[in-house]
Amino acid sequence: MALVRAMNDCACTLMLLLFFGCQTGHELSFAAFLCCLFKLRILREDDYIGIVFSVIRSYLVVTRKLQTRYRMEPAGSQGVWGLDDFQFLPFVWGSSQLIGHPRLLPKSFPDQSIAKEFAGDYLFMDCIQFIHQMKTGPFPEHSNTLWGISGVPHWAKVNSGLIKMYKAEVLQKFPVIQHFVFGTLLSIQVASDH
Repeated sequence: MALVRAMNDCACTLMLLLFFGCQTGHELSFAAFLCCLFKLRILREDDYIGIVFSVIRSYLVVTRKLQTRYRMEPAGSQGVWGLDDFQFLPFVWGSSQLIGHPRLLPKSFPDQSIAKEFAGDYLFMDCIQFIHQMKTGPFPEHSNTLWGISGVPHWAKVNSGLIKMYKAEVLQKFPVIQHFVFGTLLSIQVASDH
């Protein structure tokens, strides 16, 4: 856990130097970097939660500051029909955090007051709160895909759907994956079924 705290302290500077950018391709590179640290056993299984909910939050703080300060435009944005202009993985991880939550259901996240109240505790709600800060107008009009997701009855189904969507919209898109660096730790070879 000490390593996670140390990474959290330097994540903003180091990761910004390594992965300057704020779109899903850069986010993928950042996640791959973290994955390599796990494969090298620099990070351990007991670091998973700390990485996602501490280091990733720091990454989001930095990328959001860049987005707002420099009014960055997303590359290849699908606009209202995309999940989000800049991030995707925090929605995947955040939805997994909410699986089985007794009070927060998917139908509640478009409500700005709900997102604001729970943004500090739940990564998914933090992402929604940031959308509310950045976009104006009715939620269904500026975030149609998320609005559709709010109609899914359970977080487990939201999470599995987001994973499928990530594969289709990020991992299987040539404009994104063409810049990904494969090697011995993250091979381009198809994974075995075992």
